[in-house]
Amino acid sequence: MIVVRVELHSAVTRQVTELARMHICNVGGGEDLRDYEATTLRGRSRESLDRRTVHRRGKVEKHPAKRLHIWHLVGKALVAIGYVDTRQRLL
Repeated sequence: MIVVRVELHSAVTRQVTELARMHICNVGGGEDLRDYEATTLRGRSRESLDRRTVHRRGKVEKHPAKRLHIWHLVGKALVAIGYVDTRQRLL
């Protein structure tokens, strides 16, 4: 399982606050093309995220994991879950 954490590191207080968490799990596929299930967890603090309540879920299929960097998988997972509207151009 791949765990993606989004943390705020305050320059003022030096406090680290976890803002979001996503799990990406390999659920099948072959050596070259793999299938993943991605889930984001509900909450905006480490304590609430640790409850592991699923907020959104999506699937990435036939991802060439050995050929592409992990950030490609994270981007595809965000699209699959619905956090990115692919019809709009990002600036």
